[in-house]
Amino acid sequence: MEGQHGSDALPQNTSSLIFYVNGKKVVVSDSDPETTLLQFLRINLRLTGTKLGCGEGGCGACTVMISKYDSHTNKIRHFSANACLAPICSLHGLAVTTVEGIGSIKHGLHPVQEKIAKSHGSQCGFCTPGIVMSMYTLLRIIPNPTMKDIESAFEGNLCRCTGYRPILEGFKDFTKGTCAMGENCCRNQPKVNGDCERPLTNGHDLIDQVMVNGNQQDNLLPKDSTQDPIFPPQLRTKKYDDQNLYYKGERSVWYRPTSLEQLLELKERHPAARLVVGNTEVGVEIKLKNMHYPVMISPSHIPELQEVTTDEDGITFGASVTLTQLDETLHNAIDAMPEQKTAVFRAIVEMLRWFAGHQIRNVAAIGGNIMTASPISDLNPLFMAAGVKLHVAAKGGKNRTIPMDEHFFLGYRKTAVHPNEVLVSLTIPFTQKNEYFYGYKQAYRREDDIAIVNAGIRVLLEGNIVREMRMAFGGMAPTTVMPVNAMKQAIGREWNDSLVSDMTRFLMDDLPLPAGSPGGMTEYRSTLTISFFFKFYLTVQLSLNNQNLANGNKVPSSYRSATDQFQKDSINSTQIYEEVDPGQPADDPLGRPLNHMSAAKQATGEATYVDDIPPYKDELQLAFVFSTKAHAKLLDVDASAAMTMPGVVDFISAKDIPGHNMWGPIEHDEEFMASEKVVCMGQIIGAVIADTQTHAQRAAKTVQVKYEELTPIITIKEAIAANSYYGEPRVIKKGNLEEGFKMSDHVIEGEIHMGGQEHFYLETHASFAVPKNEDGELEMWASTQNPAETQMMVAQALDVAENKIVIHVKRMGGGFGGKETRSVIYSVPVAIAAAKLGRPVKCMLDRDEDMISSGGRHPFYGKYKVGFSKDGKIHALQLDIYSNVGCSLDLSRPVIERAMFHCDGCYNIPNVYVTGRLCRTNIHSNTAFRGFGGPQGNFLSETYMTHIATALGMSPIKIREINMYKEGDLTHFNQVLEKCNIRRCWDECLQCSDFQSRSRDVEIFNSENRWKKRGISVIPVKFGISFTATFMNQAGALVMIYRDGSVLIAHGGTEMGQGLHTKMIQVASRTLKIPVSKIHISETTTNTVPNTSPTAASASSDLNGMAIKDACETLLKRIEPYRAKDPKGDWDDWVNAAFFDRVSLSVSSFYKTPDLGYDFDTNSGRPFNYFTYGVACSEVEIDCLTGDHKVLRTDIVMDVGLSLNPAIDIGQIEGAFTQGYGLMMMEQQKMSPNGFLFTRGPGAYKIPGFGDVPVQFNVSLLKSSVNNRAVYSSKAIGEPPLFLAASVFFAAKDAIMSARGDVGKAQVFQLNSPATPERIRMACEDQFTEQFPSPAEGSYKPWFVEL
Repeated sequence: MEGQHGSDALPQNTSSLIFYVNGKKVVVSDSDPETTLLQFLRINLRLTGTKLGCGEGGCGACTVMISKYDSHTNKIRHFSANACLAPICSLHGLAVTTVEGIGSIKHGLHPVQEKIAKSHGSQCGFCTPGIVMSMYTLLRIIPNPTMKDIESAFEGNLCRCTGYRPILEGFKDFTKGTCAMGENCCRNQPKVNGDCERPLTNGHDLIDQVMVNGNQQDNLLPKDSTQDPIFPPQLRTKKYDDQNLYYKGERSVWYRPTSLEQLLELKERHPAARLVVGNTEVGVEIKLKNMHYPVMISPSHIPELQEVTTDEDGITFGASVTLTQLDETLHNAIDAMPEQKTAVFRAIVEMLRWFAGHQIRNVAAIGGNIMTASPISDLNPLFMAAGVKLHVAAKGGKNRTIPMDEHFFLGYRKTAVHPNEVLVSLTIPFTQKNEYFYGYKQAYRREDDIAIVNAGIRVLLEGNIVREMRMAFGGMAPTTVMPVNAMKQAIGREWNDSLVSDMTRFLMDDLPLPAGSPGGMTEYRSTLTISFFFKFYLTVQLSLNNQNLANGNKVPSSYRSATDQFQKDSINSTQIYEEVDPGQPADDPLGRPLNHMSAAKQATGEATYVDDIPPYKDELQLAFVFSTKAHAKLLDVDASAAMTMPGVVDFISAKDIPGHNMWGPIEHDEEFMASEKVVCMGQIIGAVIADTQTHAQRAAKTVQVKYEELTPIITIKEAIAANSYYGEPRVIKKGNLEEGFKMSDHVIEGEIHMGGQEHFYLETHASFAVPKNEDGELEMWASTQNPAETQMMVAQALDVAENKIVIHVKRMGGGFGGKETRSVIYSVPVAIAAAKLGRPVKCMLDRDEDMISSGGRHPFYGKYKVGFSKDGKIHALQLDIYSNVGCSLDLSRPVIERAMFHCDGCYNIPNVYVTGRLCRTNIHSNTAFRGFGGPQGNFLSETYMTHIATALGMSPIKIREINMYKEGDLTHFNQVLEKCNIRRCWDECLQCSDFQSRSRDVEIFNSENRWKKRGISVIPVKFGISFTATFMNQAGALVMIYRDGSVLIAHGGTEMGQGLHTKMIQVASRTLKIPVSKIHISETTTNTVPNTSPTAASASSDLNGMAIKDACETLLKRIEPYRAKDPKGDWDDWVNAAFFDRVSLSVSSFYKTPDLGYDFDTNSGRPFNYFTYGVACSEVEIDCLTGDHKVLRTDIVMDVGLSLNPAIDIGQIEGAFTQGYGLMMMEQQKMSPNGFLFTRGPGAYKIPGFGDVPVQFNVSLLKSSVNNRAVYSSKAIGEPPLFLAASVFFAAKDAIMSARGDVGKAQVFQLNSPATPERIRMACEDQFTEQFPSPAEGSYKPWFVEL
């Protein structure tokens, strides 16, 4: 039954679901309301280009285009949407286009796919299909977009690898105003100053071809709309809109009525039913909150809920109108109506700029935003302040109008609408002359973020006397609230400065927020309410000034910038690198900016990740049972209920492990599955195996675990108090500390805390095990940086020899260190299940599962004491460093050792005493993360350097220069610095950034502005390259030449987006003297190259490149006699001749880094092979009233030696910088005092987005740098640039100092990392922050703690 037409009767039989995917008709007879479009695409249609990144609509990896025929306008409407949230039942009569539907390697790339590939905009590639589809959809809607349109289109997309710049600038070619000369634009021509430097301006990289499997692709589609998939003619009909639909799934039913009467009848029958339009709230609740809704009703086809009408009071919107339609309608009204009538409309439109991303706004309904009753809704404060009226209805003609006022929200997630009532529409009123209305919002990230506090404020003035005032605030209570008393007290008051002072007190009384309230940050949130009102006051006062109605109350010119709405210019950038010598053979790719070898496949969605592997026969899915306590004894684990659920095959626990249950990369101190005790929330207790992932996850949630709780230790300070450590402290001692302090003119002391960081690779941990049922053999495909460790641990757990286990790694959707060791804890249970059941078993974690269990960057706490002379020369440094290790040791010892090695920064300090302590706590085990302790050590160094400069009243630049290393200096661990290029990088960065001139401009700006401040900072980095565990500095390679002359390479490194395979092919091409088109790397496997070190420590190109180079040189020597015999022949001829002469055409080679080793006891040796250097200058503007900030400009100069591939190296620099920016400014892990992680997805944990790229972003590779200690004089680049983002942090601190100086506050103050809006705002102490002093530590239970 397709559905009933034109009848008020509700359907009784299950309807057929009909929609189109990539032009092909799909008919589903058994649609389940809880199935999402993403699940259907990936499982049913095997269209795996659309990815699961988060499951909550927060990352955009699952973006698709949905097209809908509008019978009223006879037009097709295209819009982007999150497939992970879209219920399959909502797609009846619609057309879906996925990344596979617009282009492919076989048939040609779409111009969007081509551009992102050619512009180096794809690294790991997991986010790429979603970004492609966001851009593609934009072009279908706006064929010639502006740059603002493009930036807006990506508000709902995230990328963890690229830093966004190459994506944005690559897509500039689609904008209006692109130079007609294209690649021949004058801006892309070489400099004419005689040197061999070429700028890459605005992302054009002078590369003419896209590389696919090493082959040039010339058959890319033109930018021609006729090539786009057409909308299916069969859907150009009202038929599908008029059908009443009914779907019955395994646990839920779905109704789609077509009349208001039907809807009200259903609501009367099922008052607890959830109304679903965009599923942006319900979908998250089902997926992440384990909610179950037996009845769901879609009101998307009710005419009354879709109407938009205008009358004398305002504009009335049907409750199912989407936020995108709301935005469009209000924009049109603003353009068409007098300004005085549209103040509310303008505030809503401005707020919608920052409301989620387009994928959400395109489907989310206005009514849903109201009825979910979220206390931090962005629109509800505006609606309440504006006096919006709600029109509700119930069966039997029971209609009523409800004002959105202080009585509407009855409690958390409760409204005055009765359960059997339906919100039909709402009226947004016009404003009148002398009526002012503005909205405000503060969040961690500007784009697509949930508000910390938001507000709507309205005032009606008569002259300058308040006649009416309405205010509403979100984020201050369990509901959106109105400060009723403050509103009343304002009536009749004159609009002058005294009102601000009194309103501060009124708001404090009306909006109390006790310490420890849910959400935390109570002082900051309270301050924001006053800051928002102050901004509103100034804005209105400026208007009164312009009308000469201010009665002498003039807004000072220095205050005016406080009223500016947030604006950010489009990105502008340059990338400068050294061109190859003109005499270099054309086929020699080394030093050329080749594209990532998988970029085109990633852009088309054809690149395969673990979860994309086609299902095997009898394949099962595994879901974990995680601990819900941080520290407890396990009394009982009861899986009996789970075993009765549909599709469940088995439950495994520690009892099912035939071999070892203990493991660890250094010490075996951790269980794969907890047996007697859990030591953190998120620890694996067991796993359910079922026929589908959905069945496995549902069943896993029913496993009953009984605990006997023990007292947890969560924070570093708790561990210090409890003397809870792993082993003895590490110590590095150089010189005579006591003598150093004696000879110092000044001695200062301080402390600093640096928070942890979530890896947030777009592809979560994934494993797939296939038992061979012969000799105990088992094959695994895993998303891991460490196939050898995975092989070893699987073998030990299964009690078989390692030669029976084969691990495959094709590619990872990001790693950043998070898959160096922690992937093992997921792979081993998958292998155990597969071996036990004799069937293939797959597991890919949901985002929240990954974040609660996998660990991240170590939080650090440091205490320093520094002695220095009056001219700033440091004589002595004492440091005590503490690391929050978590519940197992993992790699924490080498992490803190690297932090200790890097605590000198780039500065020569003669007398040093550093201790490092590993704090044992009951949080997830922290692990490797890009930088591996280096950023924490460097942060300590730059903190005490800034403190010295402030204490002496000297320029931080001068202090850094006085102490900076030079060639031949000894580090505090007694390694000689050879080819030390830090001063070259420093001087070049100061020059290219125009630092001196801009510093003066910053001073002028700050003198002219009280509530906006700017800061500028220059930060250097020195990063040691090598594993500090000497034995790990080894690599192997297998190079094979086939009879057709093609070459296959296997090496020990894994590809996670960093371009390792691309660089290795370039190395082989140079060495063998053959084109890259003849060389291929398929995957990394343990049966081709054994006993490999993890792909980590930035050393993989060095290690594997040298092994490949050695193997190729051996092969070249074997081929050389045949080249000499037949000089007119070609490579293929020589290979065949060697084959027939019985010469081996394969070589297994090995490389180990020479001259490494360090002894802590004697502080002697050489822990690092060499150092990579870099310098960054950043300028930042902060809002002193809210803590908001934007990065105006960043200049980076990086020493990468002779770059193997400048495009890849620049991509690594930009990506690392952006990830470091998140670490330093945004990404705050929040955990309760009992160990519950609040930040477990993109909704609560914010990584940088497209809008966070510096407005001006310049990267330059230091030229004429030679490094004879790595392959072809290159240098490692993956980790070193990350800390350069500290230039943003210290620029923000510089800006805060200016704000503090305006009110006479101390210039020495502690600013912990990350410098979130809360920390920036509260450091800018003023008359508002003084109203909310921090409560004494221990006087309350905090909502979340500083780890």
